[in-house]
Amino acid sequence: MDDSQNRSTHFGFQTVTPEEKTRKVAEVFHSVARSYDIMNDLMSLGIHRFWKRYAVEMSGLRPGTQVLDLAGGTGDLAYAFNRIVGPSGQVVLADINASMLHIGRDKLMDRGAGTRIAYVQANAECLPFADQSFDLVTIAFGLRNVTDKDAALRSMFRVLKPGGRLLVLEFSKPQSPLLSRIYDQYSFHVLPALGELVVHDAASYRYLAESIRMHPDQTTLEAMIRQAGFDRTDFRNMTGGIVALHRGFKS
Repeated sequence: MDDSQNRSTHFGFQTVTPEEKTRKVAEVFHSVARSYDIMNDLMSLGIHRFWKRYAVEMSGLRPGTQVLDLAGGTGDLAYAFNRIVGPSGQVVLADINASMLHIGRDKLMDRGAGTRIAYVQANAECLPFADQSFDLVTIAFGLRNVTDKDAALRSMFRVLKPGGRLLVLEFSKPQSPLLSRIYDQYSFHVLPALGELVVHDAASYRYLAESIRMHPDQTTLEAMIRQAGFDRTDFRNMTGGIVALHRGFKS
């Protein structure tokens, strides 16, 4: 018997059923898809580009490798990975949200890379790929939106080849109390105001701030990655811990 109705999870600060979270997250990203790139630049003052560049540098990719970019959104990482793996490799951009996937495909087509990248609408918790299919699995700013993070990490482990690596780029916990206070003020006042001003949607960006606060901190997430089967785990804080890049390897 399905016990999902007896379980609960979080949508921002709200306690909801897993089904409600999945539906509500889908509504958020359908709402913000067309403004996603411009809002990323505005919210982070462009710094998200440096976070993603560092993730690419830590990917260890070579020509001919197979890459799965989960929650790939509008394709920033997929575009960079595609340039590295070349025609002998393959990049799969996967996202659970059809609106985000369509925007990403159109953007990559406009940049001349679209036809070499595969696009798959997929739930990270139950990936539709064979065991040991990829050399690298990445998820950037998407894990906190996944309903069952443990199931997703196990699914990522399953589709990785032995010797493959996982990269999780995600908002995390600032290490300085002063930075944390400044970040709270920015997150809960500036972000919703920007959302209302630019896309007339304060609620989605309020959820963004809340979802970051409900996401596991650096050491908790590292433990979850180990529990999913990965070894040689570590994380690197960026911008004072506002963002962290986690790594794990499959033996």
